[in-house]
Amino acid sequence: MIERKIRLASSRLALAAAVGAAAIAMPAHAEEQQSAAQPRAEDDLHNADGQSGGTIIVSASGLKELDLLAGTSVLEIRDIQREAVTGQIGDLLAKVPGVSATSFAPGSSRPVLRGQQGERVRVLVDGIGTSDVSNTSVDHATTIEPITLERIEVLRGPAVLLYGSQAIGGAVNVIDKRIPTRVPDEAFHLDAFGGIDSATNLRTGAASLDVGLTSNLVFHVDGSYRKSGDAEIGGLQLAPALRAELLEEAAEKIADGEPEEAEEFREAADQRGFVPNSDMESWTLNAGLGLILGESTFGAAIGYYDTNYGVIKRPGLKHEHGGEEGEDHGGEEEKEEENVRIDLQQFRADFKGDIYLGDGALERLKVRVGYSDYTHTEFEGPGEVGTVFDSTSIEARAELVQNAAGVLRGATGVQFLHRDFSAVGAEAYVPPNLTDQLAVFTLQEWGTGPIQIEAAARAEFTDVEAQTLGIARDYETFSGALGLVYEGIEGVRVGINGSRAERAPSAEELFSDGPHIATQAYEVGDADLRTERALGLEAFARGKIGKGTFNLTAYRQWFDNYIFLEKTGLEEDDLPVFEYLQQDADFWGIEADLSYPLYEGDRFKLLTDLSASYVEAELANGDAVPRIPPLSLLGALEVQTDAFDVRGEVQWFARQDRVAAFETETDSFALANALVAWRPLADNRNVTVQIAADNLFDVNGRRHASFTKDFVPLIGRNFRASVRLSF
Repeated sequence: MIERKIRLASSRLALAAAVGAAAIAMPAHAEEQQSAAQPRAEDDLHNADGQSGGTIIVSASGLKELDLLAGTSVLEIRDIQREAVTGQIGDLLAKVPGVSATSFAPGSSRPVLRGQQGERVRVLVDGIGTSDVSNTSVDHATTIEPITLERIEVLRGPAVLLYGSQAIGGAVNVIDKRIPTRVPDEAFHLDAFGGIDSATNLRTGAASLDVGLTSNLVFHVDGSYRKSGDAEIGGLQLAPALRAELLEEAAEKIADGEPEEAEEFREAADQRGFVPNSDMESWTLNAGLGLILGESTFGAAIGYYDTNYGVIKRPGLKHEHGGEEGEDHGGEEEKEEENVRIDLQQFRADFKGDIYLGDGALERLKVRVGYSDYTHTEFEGPGEVGTVFDSTSIEARAELVQNAAGVLRGATGVQFLHRDFSAVGAEAYVPPNLTDQLAVFTLQEWGTGPIQIEAAARAEFTDVEAQTLGIARDYETFSGALGLVYEGIEGVRVGINGSRAERAPSAEELFSDGPHIATQAYEVGDADLRTERALGLEAFARGKIGKGTFNLTAYRQWFDNYIFLEKTGLEEDDLPVFEYLQQDADFWGIEADLSYPLYEGDRFKLLTDLSASYVEAELANGDAVPRIPPLSLLGALEVQTDAFDVRGEVQWFARQDRVAAFETETDSFALANALVAWRPLADNRNVTVQIAADNLFDVNGRRHASFTKDFVPLIGRNFRASVRLSF
């Protein structure tokens, strides 16, 4: 079977085969290989929103400028510290142009890129998947602790498909230090972080240590701990429409002579000041070894992630399980009075090899392998196990990087993924299933003058099998992209990218059929879903404007067989029914950001950051695609001195009244934030003390991309402090 698929790949990916056979490689500089392991000095001028300005800095092999990733943003250590109040990667990235968050709960929030989420956004650890199940449902946490990271790359654009068809909407690639790639200059290198806040009573800390055992062997260990209480909010917990619904229920209970039940509805409707059951606790522990042999590096790491967090219930929702419809439940209590919690653990092992092949056509071989044993348990009350989710997976990726001396620059590789997933319990809404995926890919760049051409291609073969149902589905998907770049304007790159992308449906989209208490929905899949296809067009300009930098991207995607989860208006087991449907769809949007120094003196700089994001998405029948973020704008002023940075910013979100059937609207709101960063040591700018105030006016905002927006608003006014050390 695999041999047949590889033969088919070669025939349908002639570009990939030809380029791979003619690969003429490029040198990877030693400093590029080491950048992820070194602390970054902060005496340069940074974009405060994490933009990379005129230079796209990505981990993609073989290219210095990757214009097929026209929407790339990079967050360095300082940017991560600024947003480290959250323990989830989605909320941390919500100020980046083109990015929103699912914000399901403080313990679970995933990135939303250009209006896409779930199975269309891959979250990666140094180029391979996190191997959790956060992509399968919004209530599942991402197994990444942000305060242990070195860098975060937000990747949008056609070439991101090199990381898998599940990145059809984009990818987030995080770079950590678990596998050392350089020998410390000193006897040991220590990084540490600690932080607190007022709105969640957060207490968090992390530390990492690198020790050179020999002249070429390095040991690494790191750990983190995070604990927070219920989140304080700036008003009522419930959105107006949901609150009115509960008050109407209370009036009906009074009319029926049930005053106690009426009082419960009124109490839920009037809940304010905090979100019950929104607390969380997590810890991580990682250890790794790195072997550095000249220009080659090898390493391995093991790690453990543990978190326990609350899943906020929709007030007024009644749900029972344990018997068939009409059956006497023996007095079993309704679940509306019980707190649902998720207890999650992941053991992960990784291998990384970067082998220098010499000065010939192929200069490097890069290998990444990751193994994960993942379990999470959904508790429906104290000690009462609802459903246990288990996932064992292995992902491997190998790339041959070409030498830059020739006409073509780039990389060609293969990737393999195996996942064994099961859910056991009264509400196991997804049957046990196996997913196997094999892919070949290439990315190439040609031209050194004012005009450059880039091309990318990927063939992917996916087998999905639900053993207990006796159903198996095979998908063959082929994606490609072509870009043209012009550098005739000094300091500016302009270009246009075209792409054709395909994505196979996931097991959850195919086979779901049952109640899911954590999402408080009855989810229904469709085993006959077809391959999702998209044609894309993207135009961009980026570079320098005077002393500042700018990025501007406009894009459009035309989807065939777009898969989406939509509320049907029906109920099953007292839960609202959500069904995976398929229809053509049209997405278009704009992302822009500008960083400009308004004043540069001998002792300080005054700069401004401006950014904007807009996306619109419509189904073929004229309805809106569900959960599309509205227009957002951000403006900031920042003063930078040798010892201090002082920043004030406002982020505004428009009203979203273009909604799908049975979807509620969200009002406009603005968040005002302020921050002071102090570097007390003149000879070590990596020691930073930070004091910040978020949501200064205690606004009650709601993210439209969130399934829980009607009863989980954003955190209210929050004062926080943190310190970062690096020696």
